[in-house]
Amino acid sequence: MELINYFRSSASYRVRIALAIKGLAYDYTSVHLANSEHLGAAWSGTLPAALVPVLKVAVGDGDGGGGGDGGGDGGGDAVLTQSMAIIEYLDETHPEPPLLPRDPLGRARVRALAQDIACEIHPLNNLRVLRYLVRELKVSEDAKNAWYRHWVETGLATVERQLAAQPATFCHGDTPTLADCVLVPQIFNARRFEARLDHVPQTMRVFERCMALEAFSSTQPSKCPDAE
Repeated sequence: MELINYFRSSASYRVRIALAIKGLAYDYTSVHLANSEHLGAAWSGTLPAALVPVLKVAVGDGDGGGGGDGGGDGGGDAVLTQSMAIIEYLDETHPEPPLLPRDPLGRARVRALAQDIACEIHPLNNLRVLRYLVRELKVSEDAKNAWYRHWVETGLATVERQLAAQPATFCHGDTPTLADCVLVPQIFNARRFEARLDHVPQTMRVFERCMALEAFSSTQPSKCPDAE
């Protein structure tokens, strides 16, 4: 497998965590988002949406169904996009340890927690949105950061209510799940933009518990080969 990603990309960090939890080896390929490398012609055939992460899997590896997972790139590989879809693919093809609960209600809760972050917080604050605010709408740096902090702080308050209603060691239960893979990178970004976090104590307790595990700490942005 080859993971095409960027050290500071929270979506990429999600997949790195999942790969580490599963104990899966992969080749690390970096695309520098801040320098807009992902928009260059060299990557147009590999990054269909000009986004990372992308996981390339040799056809016949895992479930062997490369075509249904996003198509081939012409080199005998399946090209998988979207971090949560990648993580669920890894969970289906390498089921131990599981990242989704066995019971339907548990799976629904974990997916909802992950989507509270990946669908409600992250899209409003990713690099292309922040750049549009500054370059096209002429928003000041201070206003851009205020935008970022607002959506992170209010979004994490939603997550906090969910975690407080059903406390556990991790987001759900006693082992990390998809939700934890998504939560931890969002906290890293929140800290980078100096968002307020004192209003989400349950969330931060889960974050610290995750960071005590090698799969989370060894894949964090500062430990990546392309870290700056």
